[in-house]
Amino acid sequence: MPDHEKLNYVEFPARDLSATKTFFETVFGWSFTDYGPEYTAFTNAGLEGGFFQSDLCSTTDKGGALLVFYSRNLEDTLNKVEAAGGEIIKPIFSFPGGRRFQFREPSGNEFGVWADPE
Repeated sequence: MPDHEKLNYVEFPARDLSATKTFFETVFGWSFTDYGPEYTAFTNAGLEGGFFQSDLCSTTDKGGALLVFYSRNLEDTLNKVEAAGGEIIKPIFSFPGGRRFQFREPSGNEFGVWADPE
């Protein structure tokens, strides 16, 4: 049962559902269930959600929220993101409490990945 008044689900636009699904399956091990040709839901992501067909994308420069993954090995995760077709838009940098990078997945949505300080 979902927790009362806690975040439970998130949805993102996606220009290319197939490429987005392949990216997240490859890099982060997500599983998908399609609900018609214009919507796919994901699980095994820490927070369940979905992607809907749209020409829009979620980026911080347009006011979109930044969802951030945790990684035990930031460099390995960055390499997986690049190998799967992600675009690194902010290379690894330090911030109070750790290090992180930001990327765009194939449909243009922006995400971050952080790790503990070295």
